[in-house]
Amino acid sequence: MTAPNPPGDGVEANDGQVLPQRIAEIAGELTEAQEETRRRRLARQLTELASRRGEATWRGEASSRGVASRTGAAWRGTQSRAGTAWRRVQSATGSAVRRAQPAREAAGRTVLSGRDAAARRAQATGAFARKRARASGGATLQLMRASSQWLTAQTIEMAPRVPIRSLATLRTQHPGLDTEQLADRLIAGAARASAGIGAAVGAAAAVPFVPTLPMELGVETLALVAVELKLVAELHEVYGQPAPGSTAQRTLAYLTAWSQRRGIRLTSNGFSLAVGSPVRRQLERRLLVKAGQSTLSLAPLLAGLAAGAAIDHHETRRLGTIIRADLRKRATPGQG
Repeated sequence: MTAPNPPGDGVEANDGQVLPQRIAEIAGELTEAQEETRRRRLARQLTELASRRGEATWRGEASSRGVASRTGAAWRGTQSRAGTAWRRVQSATGSAVRRAQPAREAAGRTVLSGRDAAARRAQATGAFARKRARASGGATLQLMRASSQWLTAQTIEMAPRVPIRSLATLRTQHPGLDTEQLADRLIAGAARASAGIGAAVGAAAAVPFVPTLPMELGVETLALVAVELKLVAELHEVYGQPAPGSTAQRTLAYLTAWSQRRGIRLTSNGFSLAVGSPVRRQLERRLLVKAGQSTLSLAPLLAGLAAGAAIDHHETRRLGTIIRADLRKRATPGQG
């Protein structure tokens, strides 16, 4: 992992790259911020970024729908005029046929037993309910799959940009602390950052602009991942077990550690984030869990603020504690 590029402003044409870069930068600063006012300001930047991105996406889709609507209206007008003439011919023919139908057929349709009619209605209702359930379940599954794929792609793009401090830098910034005290400081800082993100998104969702809510949820999830990924990597630094290799290899190692909830495991086989690989599937599942956690920030009124802050704080602290315990077992005796 490397330090991020100079910050960009806004979400212009290169949106696919700007979004993960800005989230990584803001999350990195948020984790290291000491003053509460600065943490709040940085957290608000995330919600503003999500809002701009969501509104831009919504306006683009609305514009596309407008062009399609105008084209469709012209075509429907042509169809309507031709259809009107054809329906007039059909109406005249149909009227003659209907008048010629035997009266007994009409009577026969009205003497169906009440029991048979009720049975058919029940069957129709059941079939409709099953069809709706299957359609709803399929749509939900497709939405979840698309969401996990989008989050995974954004996370892989964002992860190398998360600023990771070396042990020397951490010692300089926090002088006089031993290994355990430094780990405590990192976990507490990351938990505060996560709470700030959850609170900011919850406050923004109190007066929602519905088309931007999915993007706010996505940005919150990515920001929380960035905070926790930074925590995982820096805990490895503190306990003398940083990931070796190139930036891509270190990024992959820390993403794997984050998704598996344990310290990095180095093997001769290595890892792969190719589509369909076990590591990528595990990362996708973990991101869906994290996205589900983020939905608590969207609770009505200001309830989301409290829920988002509390849950995000708890989950980040819990992750840090788990990773720390695993690293502590494998730490060099006498370190710190």
